Amino acid sequence: MPKYMTRQRKTLLAYLRDRADEPLSAQAIADALRDEGISLSAVYRNLSELELAGLVRRSLAEAGREASYQFIGAAACRDCLHLTCKRCGRTFHMDAGGAEQLEHIVAQTEGFALDKSDTVLYGVCETCRDD
Repeated sequence: MPKYMTRQRKTLLAYLRDRADEPLSAQAIADALRDEGISLSAVYRNLSELELAGLVRRSLAEAGREASYQFIGAAACRDCLHLTCKRCGRTFHMDAGGAEQLEHIVAQTEGFALDKSDTVLYGVCETCRDD
């Protein structure tokens, strides 16, 4: 948890928690929280702190698209591998069975233990592949 929990940070964190399955741009967040008196610069500043605290993940979609931010502080995210679509920016939890198989293969072939809390695999999601 960040060292200081200001009113703005609490509001931003609550907003992100309520939309944990959505990748959101800083501008979209600022637009949604404008009535709460939270500026774009405050959104960026707080997102940076929340990212350092491991509560938010920043990801980039395809070149030219704005970075998106997603709440990952939920207990369900802590021990999951994540899949991020390079087209739409959405992040998904990898199926536990598939993640275990991948971890096992990497451990066996590379002698390497994955840190699931900080691992993201990038590709194209099923929805974007079908478009």
